[in-house]
Amino acid sequence: MSSAPKLNRTQWLICIIASIGFAFDIYELLMLPLIVKPALASLGGIGPDGAPLLLPGSPEFTQWARMLFFIPAIAGGIFGLLGGYLTDRLGRRRVLTFSILLYAFSACAAGFSTTLWQLLFFRCLVFIGVCVEFVAAVAWLAELFKDNHQRERVLGYTQAFSSVGGLLVAAANVLAAKWALDLPAIHGGHEAWRYTLISGVIPALPLILIRPFLPESPEWARKKSEGTLKRASIRELFAPELVRTTVLTTLVFAASYGIAFGAIQQLPQILGAQALNTPNEAGHAAIIGTAKAAVGKAVQEAAAAGKPEIPAGKKRQIGGNASDEAVAKITFWQEIGGMMGRLALAILTVMIISRRALFRVFQIPSLFFVPLLFWWISGQLANPDSLGLIKIGIFVAGFLVVAQFSFWGNYIPLVFPMHLRGTGESFAANIGGRILGTAAAWITLTLAASDKPDPARIALVGACVAGGYALIGAILTQFLPEPEAEHQV
Repeated sequence: MSSAPKLNRTQWLICIIASIGFAFDIYELLMLPLIVKPALASLGGIGPDGAPLLLPGSPEFTQWARMLFFIPAIAGGIFGLLGGYLTDRLGRRRVLTFSILLYAFSACAAGFSTTLWQLLFFRCLVFIGVCVEFVAAVAWLAELFKDNHQRERVLGYTQAFSSVGGLLVAAANVLAAKWALDLPAIHGGHEAWRYTLISGVIPALPLILIRPFLPESPEWARKKSEGTLKRASIRELFAPELVRTTVLTTLVFAASYGIAFGAIQQLPQILGAQALNTPNEAGHAAIIGTAKAAVGKAVQEAAAAGKPEIPAGKKRQIGGNASDEAVAKITFWQEIGGMMGRLALAILTVMIISRRALFRVFQIPSLFFVPLLFWWISGQLANPDSLGLIKIGIFVAGFLVVAQFSFWGNYIPLVFPMHLRGTGESFAANIGGRILGTAAAWITLTLAASDKPDPARIALVGACVAGGYALIGAILTQFLPEPEAEHQV
């Protein structure tokens, strides 16, 4: 078998910009679980007792958390579907570029929100950009490489940068929490969640420099100039020859996302220190201890320096930042596992011919492991020595679940014809993953709502929701069609 041709400069540039896009897709999506608790506490107002009105467990917190998880997903799904259509009509490069700019600057603007409605609006714009970018980038890469094995590897390895994005957002949250008090004040405060959101502007910077050197997809451009490119149509996705592919890829894609958003992405809400110094104090014992120690240290340093007593609001910021930093260090292991899973899939994708068999390598273990992990976590919150095992468990969960996301980037371009590639990907990814899959977060938060913070309940409900999604996906995968030769670029 002849070796695949080497990448030229243009191909390297496209791979670089697609990798940046994939990395910051996940960077933006995983940002919300890390910042939702402190953002709601900050923007939701302060009660007569000086405590935030929106604390985990309260009906108002649950309502806003569900809205921030689900409404942007709906917006991203709807407009992302339109973006997929525009990708087929206007070209991959143009749509990719503007989608990255949209979510980067929207994320930055979200960091300056003064109300919950502003935060929700900018998160909707972020989701729209992310949903459109994924579709345009995958279609672009799939059409750039003629050699099947090279194309599979490029799609696999560039998507592995998604997990780099997860590592980066965890690191950004840690650094923001550590340096928050030394950074310029925003609206009179030094809250780590604001700086974490603002960091989302980073992907726009290299894009501005690289953008002039990026060509259009050669295959798409050729067919467009020859007048042989068929007109994209969402209705065609449900034609007799494609309806099975469309429905199954959408539902199984949703199952993959449901495992993540139903359980894994709720980990910061489960472990993070909540309602400190109140009768309803909750969270993992070690995280609560870390937050209290940070506040105690600050109080001692202020007293030793002869400074006035630290206000209650400042104490909440200090404790909250310490809690966020500790939780981010744990989610870091999830992203390490996710990156390893994506790399494993990139290697296995050229070794396992059957796409269903490849997917099941990761899907079947996740069906059992993720629900059992979160059921176990629900009973370990009072055990300060359990964090080490939680890190190992979340590493494995990330390995099994995040690899499934990379699978779809390799699989979907092979089962839709070129003129429907962006539209088909967009329907499966946005209607399936972004709306039906992300709805798992809404389900978990709704069923776990209680009168006081109860992270163990969130963990148990997350285990059930993730298990339900995983079971549905495992059943439907046996009907997932294998790619046909005529669609393989």
